[in-house]
Amino acid sequence: MMNTAPSPQTPANQSQPRSVSEVSQLIQGLLKNDPKLANITMIGEVSGHSQPASGHSYFSVRDREAGLRCVMFRYGRGHQFLEDGALVLCQGSAGVYAPRGDLQIVVTSVEPVGVGDQQAQLEELKRKLRAEGLFDPSRKRPISQFPQRIAVITSEQGAVWHDIQNIVRRRYPLMELLLVPSAVQGELAPETIVEAFAELHHYAETDYVDAVIVGRGGGSAEDLMPYNDEMVARTIFASRIPVISAVGHETDFTIADDVADLRAPTPSAAAELVSPDIGGLSLETADFIQRLMRGLSGRVTLARQRLDLTQDRLSENAPETQRFRDRVEELRSRARISWTRYAAMKREAMKRVEAELRALGPDNILERGYVMVRGTDGSVITRAANVQPKTSLELTFADGTAETKVQSVTPK
Repeated sequence: MMNTAPSPQTPANQSQPRSVSEVSQLIQGLLKNDPKLANITMIGEVSGHSQPASGHSYFSVRDREAGLRCVMFRYGRGHQFLEDGALVLCQGSAGVYAPRGDLQIVVTSVEPVGVGDQQAQLEELKRKLRAEGLFDPSRKRPISQFPQRIAVITSEQGAVWHDIQNIVRRRYPLMELLLVPSAVQGELAPETIVEAFAELHHYAETDYVDAVIVGRGGGSAEDLMPYNDEMVARTIFASRIPVISAVGHETDFTIADDVADLRAPTPSAAAELVSPDIGGLSLETADFIQRLMRGLSGRVTLARQRLDLTQDRLSENAPETQRFRDRVEELRSRARISWTRYAAMKREAMKRVEAELRALGPDNILERGYVMVRGTDGSVITRAANVQPKTSLELTFADGTAETKVQSVTPK
């Protein structure tokens, strides 16, 4: 007789194992069979609303203590009333989204009720800050057209910092970027943003900073709430350094946008605003020089024509008076000499300006023996104090790049 191993016995107090999908279907059935959950009417504030090309609406309905995920398919009634901050009355049923196991309310209709608590508080804060003058356009400061150093307050790990670096390197590599890390969402984000401003102003006591970009990428209304914080708004208002707000996407608006000296629709747009196009500047300079030389040539030609006309008139009216003709010739000679000297002086001045602009180009600077030093994060390093021993650096020469490791640091 063949021996067989005994099969494992299920304890009396334990049910038979089920698959995840079976458990999901079991919960879904319980929800549908409960009359209280199969027909739900609830009131709350809309948050995180989005409506992709499918026409379905995805959002949350919240009160002060809780929030529930919701979906309303495109055939639902009242999509037009769904916007962040709106207080709405929803009808639907509870269900489970099986792929993620999320509890959600499948909403069939939405009716407007008013403004939610969070939105009402936000509007009240806006009225308060506007009355105090924090939004006054007359106090907004201009941003330097040719900045030397721009600070960025954002997450060190986020895509915003890397996007800004790439844009500035391409457009205006002469400008230095300074990262001041902060959280960009969550309850602690407002405090870290304020601390970042304090750190930046301490740095600016010894090193000049032209402006600071405060930003993050897109997100839900909750994600952007740190930039609606009163403490952050007052910190931006009190900043001694001009502030550029670059929060979320082009359609996102926060209190930080209203208080800042300049609003950029996106962080990438902020990088474009603060970095002049060095290639375009060279072309504009060359065009200006050409127009100036054409203008000088035209003025000299006009002066000569006027002198010729004066000589002709004197010759016709007083042909016997030689001294008039001599005087005209002397004036013509003086004018010719003066204009020649003036044109030569302007040409030399333009050549000096052009030479200085060319010398400012990064390639020419590197050709003179200078080296651009960057850290592993790609930021330009200008001080020995910012270098740590045993760290790797990238050296950019006129003809290529090299990687080196720091052995020691000796401050001046």
